[in-house]
Amino acid sequence: MALKASELKVGDTHQECLVENLTRTQIVQYAGASGDYNPLHTDEVFTTKVAGYPSVFAHGMLTMGMTGRMLTNYVGDGRLKKFGVRFTNQVWPGDTLHSTATVEGMAEQDGEQVVSLKVETTNQDGKVVVSGSAEARVDP
Repeated sequence: MALKASELKVGDTHQECLVENLTRTQIVQYAGASGDYNPLHTDEVFTTKVAGYPSVFAHGMLTMGMTGRMLTNYVGDGRLKKFGVRFTNQVWPGDTLHSTATVEGMAEQDGEQVVSLKVETTNQDGKVVVSGSAEARVDP
């Protein structure tokens, strides 16, 4: 069911759990799918002994991709016009992530109704790991 501009108001939210207990396997699978084998994401010894982090951590783009899935679940496939984020904290194995899209405004652009959204993804401790914005076409 497509979102309708007539049914949306500023402040409306959509929330989803993106992942519960993110695994190292999921992080490595993303490395394979993306071709990004940076050892910070895949090599525990390098990450802890050389780089000084407590563990490997997820690719920022993995978190952005999961956040994008939440958006398309909300607005529908093929409706995003813009989507941008800032990576604010690392995502670690074992993290559970929740994402929220909040309606910030509605406008007509080039004959289409467009919703502006604030996007935020947090971990199980409420720490923001991704913040950003999106615009999507919606039905009148």
